[in-house]
Amino acid sequence: MGAFFRELLRVGIYKRSQGRITRQVTFAAVALTIALGFWRLSLTLTGKGLEFQFLLPGLLLVASLWATYRLVNLPAFADFLIAVEAEINKVSWPTRPDLFRASIVVLIFIFSMAVILAVFDLSWSLLFRKVLHIL
Repeated sequence: MGAFFRELLRVGIYKRSQGRITRQVTFAAVALTIALGFWRLSLTLTGKGLEFQFLLPGLLLVASLWATYRLVNLPAFADFLIAVEAEINKVSWPTRPDLFRASIVVLIFIFSMAVILAVFDLSWSLLFRKVLHIL
């Protein structure tokens, strides 16, 4: 754990120019989640005094944001995010018309399957009702 805490207290950014967008988006998503959690904590502590309602969540928020900032710069995690961004850059994204056509095909398939399953369900339901009525 000593190496983890040493890394947590470092100020530098690991491989500064690589995976920048992925790290920023990851930091923003985690920071937003944490901020919403501490906002909820602040609402829960209403009436307990200003130091508990605002100071405690505020200090915890600052510490959590620093830990999150350091997390996205830990070498192992940063290397993972760098690799993710490299793979995303290799993806060939469909054009808008291709995306529209593919979406139409998927929607038609889903509705067709829903109709087929509804017919099977009704058929089996009627069959079992008749069998139970005979018995």
